[in-house]
Amino acid sequence: MGQGTWKMGERAERRSDEIAALRVGVELGMTLIDTAEMYGDGAAETLICEALGDRRDKLFLVSKAYPQNASRSRLAGACEASLKRLGTDRLDLYLLHWRGSVPLAETIEAMEALKSAGKIRHWGVSNLDTDDMEELVAAGGDGCVTDQILYNLVRRGPELDLLPWLAQHKVPVMAYSPVEQGRLSSHPALDKVTAQVGATPAQVALAWTLRHDGLIAIPKASSIAHVRENRAAADIVLSDADLATLDAAFPRPAGRRPLEML
Repeated sequence: MGQGTWKMGERAERRSDEIAALRVGVELGMTLIDTAEMYGDGAAETLICEALGDRRDKLFLVSKAYPQNASRSRLAGACEASLKRLGTDRLDLYLLHWRGSVPLAETIEAMEALKSAGKIRHWGVSNLDTDDMEELVAAGGDGCVTDQILYNLVRRGPELDLLPWLAQHKVPVMAYSPVEQGRLSSHPALDKVTAQVGATPAQVALAWTLRHDGLIAIPKASSIAHVRENRAAADIVLSDADLATLDAAFPRPAGRRPLEML
């Protein structure tokens, strides 16, 4: 489990709480930090630098580039801007945030150039569906190490084809919004399982997402109490009966649907 930062760093009155939450999360072992140049126009990256700059060597830093910046001529500049805001000389993982008009082959070339230059250790993609991933591989994208997607109890469409494709090709999944931006925290359909396992609805939703091998969840927490709650979810093991109850309450789609985005 890592830490997401969407909408963090955008409100001055929350800054001290957000910094404290990120630091406690790292102390609890949640050292993967996910961000993007889009988040607050770089404000989240700046917040991460302030919160965790002195702990850089403990972190696995992930950032994402706008699709219009994922070209031969612009990706290096976008990466440098993110590095400056983060106060570091390299990213552990750099992602194409979603697919735009730049050909995938050109984005692959630009990513590999950054990797060769030592600016990034790995690269991947976000919000790419199965057909996009097939095109990526066909364009020479064997170096892609992850696909970050919207996946949670109410967004189960990827189970029909994308998750099996990624598993077959040994590409780990990063699940963003695993609690549906907090909406699953009060979903009544979770009440039965929460009573059985002695956890909160958000923890059950996280534990359900984390049941997959090769899947990383990146919930956001803006307070110390929330980050501790998230971390505890990683220790919850749902029984077959719990999973059956959740399957009945949150069935997967009957047929394939396009990958959803937030």
